[in-house]
Amino acid sequence: MAGGFCILRAKGVGDLSVPEIQAEELKQRLDQGDDLFLLDVRDEYEYEISNIGGHLIPLPDLPRRFKELNARQEIVAVCKMGPRGIKAVEFLQRHGFKNVRNLRGGIHAWSDRVDRKIRKY
Repeated sequence: MAGGFCILRAKGVGDLSVPEIQAEELKQRLDQGDDLFLLDVRDEYEYEISNIGGHLIPLPDLPRRFKELNARQEIVAVCKMGPRGIKAVEFLQRHGFKNVRNLRGGIHAWSDRVDRKIRKY
C-alpha cells in the first residue's frame, strides 16, 4: 500500500482499478478540513441506522443521479462493508470521474477503527 491508498479489483466487478482510503486516513483528512464529498451509496433505511454524514444516493439511483456530483471534487464512496462502494467508484470512473475512492471496509471499518458509536448492523 503506497500513499495511504490501496488498489484492488473486485471479483465480478469491472476491470478498472479501484482506489481505496482507510477509515483512519479519511477521519484525519476530514478533521483537517479537506474538501471531501462523502457519497453514501447504501439504501435509505441503512443510512438511517447509522451514517457518517455523507450525502445519500443509493447505488441503484446513481446512474440517473451522478450528474448531481461535481467531477472535480474528491469523492469518497461509503457503503456497509465495501462492495457497493467499489461498484460506485467504477461507475463514476467510467463516467469521467478521476478523483474518487472507496472507503475500505465501509461504515463497519469506520465503526471498528474510528468511532465505535457508529452502529454496525
